[in-house]
Amino acid sequence: QLLASSLQSLGLTQSNAAYFDTLHIPMNDGDIEKVKKVAVAHEVNFRYFSDAVGIALDETSTTAEVQLVVNMFAEALGKSALTVDTAQTINYNWENALVRKSLYLTHPVFNSYHTEHEMLRYIKRLEAKDLSMVHSMISLGSCTMKLNATTEMIPVTWPEINQLHPFAPSDQTKGYQIILEELSRDLVEITGFHGISLQPNSGAQGEYAGLMVIREYFKHHNQTNRNIALIPSSAHGTNPASAVMAGMQVVVVACDDQGYILFDDLKAKAEKHKDNLAVLMVTYPSTHGVYEENIMEITSLIHELGGQVYMDGANMNAQVGLTNPGNIGADVCHLNLHKTFCIPHGGGGPGMGPICCAEHLTPFLPGHKEVKVGGQSAMTAVSAAPYGSSSILLISYAYIKMMGAIGLRMATETAILNANYIRAKLKGNYETLYSGKNDTIAHEMILETRPLKLTSGVQVEDIAKRLMDYGYHAPTVSFPVAGTLMIEPTESETKEELDRFCDALISIRQEIAAIESGQYDREDNPLKNAPHTAETVLQDEWNHSYSRNVAAFPLPYVKERKFWPSVSRVDNTYGDRNLVCSCLPMEAYLES
Repeated sequence: QLLASSLQSLGLTQSNAAYFDTLHIPMNDGDIEKVKKVAVAHEVNFRYFSDAVGIALDETSTTAEVQLVVNMFAEALGKSALTVDTAQTINYNWENALVRKSLYLTHPVFNSYHTEHEMLRYIKRLEAKDLSMVHSMISLGSCTMKLNATTEMIPVTWPEINQLHPFAPSDQTKGYQIILEELSRDLVEITGFHGISLQPNSGAQGEYAGLMVIREYFKHHNQTNRNIALIPSSAHGTNPASAVMAGMQVVVVACDDQGYILFDDLKAKAEKHKDNLAVLMVTYPSTHGVYEENIMEITSLIHELGGQVYMDGANMNAQVGLTNPGNIGADVCHLNLHKTFCIPHGGGGPGMGPICCAEHLTPFLPGHKEVKVGGQSAMTAVSAAPYGSSSILLISYAYIKMMGAIGLRMATETAILNANYIRAKLKGNYETLYSGKNDTIAHEMILETRPLKLTSGVQVEDIAKRLMDYGYHAPTVSFPVAGTLMIEPTESETKEELDRFCDALISIRQEIAAIESGQYDREDNPLKNAPHTAETVLQDEWNHSYSRNVAAFPLPYVKERKFWPSVSRVDNTYGDRNLVCSCLPMEAYLES
């Protein structure tokens, strides 16, 4: 309001009848160029339209900044400087339809903490409920919960990085452009491809972008009929959804008992749909935790029939430095930088899923209407910003630069070694569902737990819940095979931590054996009642067939590093079928 009234005093108009934080000042071309020249001299950027200047202010803007803006417009227009009247009465002449009539922020959480100290304690209480990588390994298969080193994270805190606007003029971002170019070169080399787009904001968005690049390629070659996506049952879980979003029809390809793509089924379906075959979406190594040993035969078949090969980058953690998508015959892949390349994963924060592609697809990489990116025949943007969540790219940049070629390869080798070590240590207690022809696995494994339901009544969910009592987050449950556990240790974990994790799983298997032998009741046992909260264990009455010590401290190491779950067992199925509003009860609204 101060700025709008001051600019009006200079003879300018403000065309937004109602506004929140942005003013729209109509001007002719000549005056816009004058404003731009003065603003750049004062290190200020506005938004320049063909017939107007856009100015955005927020809660951090000061009256001194308002005065600076007014002075710049006065200078550009050759008018006398005007002192902003900070004492003027502000009248918010909102249209009635825009005026809020309902109450807001009524939940007690918004009205309970009135000092920084109390707010800090509240946030700390929330944090204490969260089992994270600072407590123990998180073995989520296919999700690569690995170390996010402090050294890699520090640059994100630098104002030179985190205060840079995504649409800042390119001549003001040359240092950042060098970083993006170097990161792009490194990722292209790692994948064995020719071109790259840093635009996609997540792995799923990368999948979509990669498929749309393929569609643009076919469109360019007048083959818009190609819309069949072959997807093996061992592929990453988001692949079918991405294919449908890209306007493709999904045809599932079967896998054999060893977890490999069933080549005969692939060949039959590829040939059946050869006239309309667009793409094979393949995950390598597969989500079954094995390398497709005939992967090059698979990719050659698709190319012979006129299709393209999209490789899901979810398992690049088992490729970097050993092989790459280009080497195995893929045409395009996405990279989960928030996994393989160390950007923190999970918690709702930003991810990055850039796509790399072969030379024939490079011209179709996503463009952007505000910033020159993408290929010569670029498809439309897939993200609002030209480089996605670009500030967090510094994490992957630092990781790659510090590791170097030798370090990156060693990380891959260690991840594979760690997975095979866990498999060997658990053998005799849990069998691995799939393994390679040389009886080894890639970087992750699927533990077969389904038979335990018949012998003890224990289901995979019970094992997952019981692991919480041992201080561990559960592995991936029931994906890609229902009723199983998928474990990925990554390269980040020490042998000591791997041993603790294995000891926990072996101890749980011994508890299951106690159920099988009748020592524990099939319903009242440590697994069925897990997790055990402090409130549960400290109750005056304890009516279970096992001790409180077994419930809360099942192994000696747990006493030294106990993490208390904050919530006891919940009925997942009931919750899925009976949605409950988490807002205040209706009575609270009636009272207000």
